[in-house]
Amino acid sequence: ELEKITRRFTVELAKKGFIGPGIDVPAPDMGTGEREMSWISDTYANSLGHFDINARACVTGKPIPQGGIHGRTSATGRGVFHGIQNFIAEASYMSMVGLTPGFGDKTFIVQGFGNV
Repeated sequence: ELEKITRRFTVELAKKGFIGPGIDVPAPDMGTGEREMSWISDTYANSLGHFDINARACVTGKPIPQGGIHGRTSATGRGVFHGIQNFIAEASYMSMVGLTPGFGDKTFIVQGFGNV
């Protein structure tokens, strides 16, 4: 049933011009993953996107055999890490929050809701 709903939702998005490689590219989040992205990609490519050579690029987060990329699953978390790392290494940013550069003697919490 979830597959049927996902595929129908994709058709409706495509008919209204809300999804496509150059329009909007959904990504997996809470409660979705490679399976759902694969259904969306397949549905789009075999319906409104059937003349578009880039139709499979209508979503990200697909399985590797269906055009996905290695490292996609961990990309968001890796981005958070590098963002924090760059912030902590920059003296001017750290002085704005009253701290010294570097990870030493620091404790912090990253809180969120999603796939990070």
